[in-house]
Amino acid sequence: MSLVKANGLAKTYRAGDVEVRAVKDADFVIEAASFVAFVGPSGSGKSTLLNMIGCLDHPTAGTLTVLDTDIRALDRGAAARFRGLNIGFIFQDFNLVPVLTAYENIEYPLIMVQQWPPEKRRKQVTRLLRAVGMEAQAHKRPDQLSGGQKQRVAVARALVSNARLVLADEPTANLDHDTAYRIIDLMKLMRDEFGTTFVFSTHDPKIMAEAEVTFTLEDGRVVSSSHHQEAVHA
Repeated sequence: MSLVKANGLAKTYRAGDVEVRAVKDADFVIEAASFVAFVGPSGSGKSTLLNMIGCLDHPTAGTLTVLDTDIRALDRGAAARFRGLNIGFIFQDFNLVPVLTAYENIEYPLIMVQQWPPEKRRKQVTRLLRAVGMEAQAHKRPDQLSGGQKQRVAVARALVSNARLVLADEPTANLDHDTAYRIIDLMKLMRDEFGTTFVFSTHDPKIMAEAEVTFTLEDGRVVSSSHHQEAVHA
C-alpha cells in the first residue's frame, strides 16, 4: 500500500529578491511499513522534502498525498492536527525537553496533541519504554542520559501516538558508529512490530546501506531510486 505519493512536487522560497528552488518536480512513492532514505549532498533538498511530507512546509506546486490526504489542501491548523495524529519526528539533536524525564518526554505528545486520559497514557508510555529498552532510565532527565539513550527516547516519543509514519532527519549524526547501528536496528524492530514507515534524510552511509529504498537528490531533483535486499551489517 502506498503511504506517500508525490508528483511534480516543488518548493520555492524567497530570500529577499532571490528565488530559491529547494525542490523541483520530484516524483516518488513510499510504501507502507518501509525503511526509506533520501540521500544527497547538503542543499540538495532532503530536509525540505521531509518537511513537506511532515506538513511543516507547504508545497509550492505539484501533488503530495500522505495517508490518502492531499497535503496541499490543508490549512495551517488542519496540517498541525494531521501531523499530530499521524506523523512522528526524530531529529539529530534529539529535541528532548531538558526539564522533563524520559517518561515525561515520551508522554508529552499524548498530553499536548492528543489529550489521552492518564491511565491510557501510562500504559502506552510504559509499553514504549519497554520496547526501546529504557524502563530503567524512565525517571532520568536528558542530561543524565547518553546520546544513544536520548535517541531511544526520541524513537519512543515518535511512536507513542501510534504514528503510521516517522520522519527522521539525520538521526545518527551525533552518535558513534556502534550506537548508530543499534539505533538503526531498534527502528527496524519498531517498524516490524508496529508496521510504522520510517523515512530518513541522511548523509550517513550506515543508514544508506540499511535502507530498503533509497532516493538520491541533486539540486532539488530526485535523480534516481534504488531498491535493496535486506541489509546485514557486521
